[in-house]
Amino acid sequence: MKVIVLGAGIVGVTSAYQLAKAGHEVTVVDRQSGPALETSFANAGEVSFGYCSPWAAPGIPMKAMKWLFMKHAPLVLRPKLDMAMLSWMARMLSNCTSERYAINKSRMLRLADYSRIALADLRAEAGIAYDERMQGTLQLFRTQQQLEASAKDVKALAADGIPYEVLDRDGCIRFEPALKHVREKIVGGLLTPKDETGDCFKFTNALAAKAEALGVRFAYGTTIKALDVEAGRVRGVITDRERMSAEAVVVALGSYSPLLLKPLGIRLPVYPVKGYSLTIPITDASRAPESTVMDETYKIAITRLGDRIRVGGMAEISGYTNDLGLARRSTLEHSVTDLFPGGDISKASFWSGLRPMTPDGTPVIGATKVAGLFLNTGHGTLGWTMSTGSARLIGDLVSGGRPEIDVTDLAISRYR
Repeated sequence: MKVIVLGAGIVGVTSAYQLAKAGHEVTVVDRQSGPALETSFANAGEVSFGYCSPWAAPGIPMKAMKWLFMKHAPLVLRPKLDMAMLSWMARMLSNCTSERYAINKSRMLRLADYSRIALADLRAEAGIAYDERMQGTLQLFRTQQQLEASAKDVKALAADGIPYEVLDRDGCIRFEPALKHVREKIVGGLLTPKDETGDCFKFTNALAAKAEALGVRFAYGTTIKALDVEAGRVRGVITDRERMSAEAVVVALGSYSPLLLKPLGIRLPVYPVKGYSLTIPITDASRAPESTVMDETYKIAITRLGDRIRVGGMAEISGYTNDLGLARRSTLEHSVTDLFPGGDISKASFWSGLRPMTPDGTPVIGATKVAGLFLNTGHGTLGWTMSTGSARLIGDLVSGGRPEIDVTDLAISRYR
């Protein structure tokens, strides 16, 4: 079958690889000059199978109000007269209940754990290197209140059989020895030992090369104009260069997916939430993290990537803007220097990307009302984490097979 995958980020490339393995003739279309040059380029580096939670949670509306007045706030809101933004925010608020949080987290954990298995299989078969480490994530609490509030996450992890360990201050330092220099600033942490780290850009490029070896064609530097739909079935894609025919199309365009789908009457509740990162060379390994430390106070991940530290986080709701705000850089610098002092911030590179967020935190994976048109998008901050499992599901769905996990609550139909 001829299949076109729209988007050459981590989700699009993993999807193309799985579809090619299933025997399809695959073409990937992307406006950039190569793979992983937008949201996948310099993300936080976390592969968070256990530290995997929806942003819509009980207490978040009150926290958000407080964050608006913080100097180093994890959330920045720049409201505008944008119905898509207002609708998305309203839906997100409706998911900030204990009942909805439990449902959303459970299905996110289901997909993340499936992705853990899929990534291990893919790594074994493809043999690619990407500064990977398998040492877990430490969610670090600076206050007793944060430690106590983690009980809801512990409950969800236990219910889904995800390994975890609640640590006191000394336990955190045993896991991340460099924290001994700031022991008075922490009270404890939640360790998810199955989590991994790695450079998403390196991984995506290496996998794209493997996909090409399987026969996947990459059409870079190509702008997607519209989907070609006739009599309720997708027939291909119209680009600025040509009309490309296909029997199936997979939309993996992240935050831009809703814009392509809107003319077809498909209302996809995905909205861009901008994140930022710093990449800092390691000058003193004894003062650097071994894996990932998630600073709960600022919602910032500090990750070891080979001889670099990647500091990623923030949530800025400001539409499709990709400017680099110096105030956001200040917050990233504050978090990393407060926990891991001694690095040379002056040599850091600063980046931002638009995360495709759904209001319930779960990505949208599956068929649409248009025959042959599939979605694999809306992964938010967890595209790197959920990419391999999502790709397997898309491979099965496009091929007409039966997925290995339940996908009924992952499709866009859940929003009806």
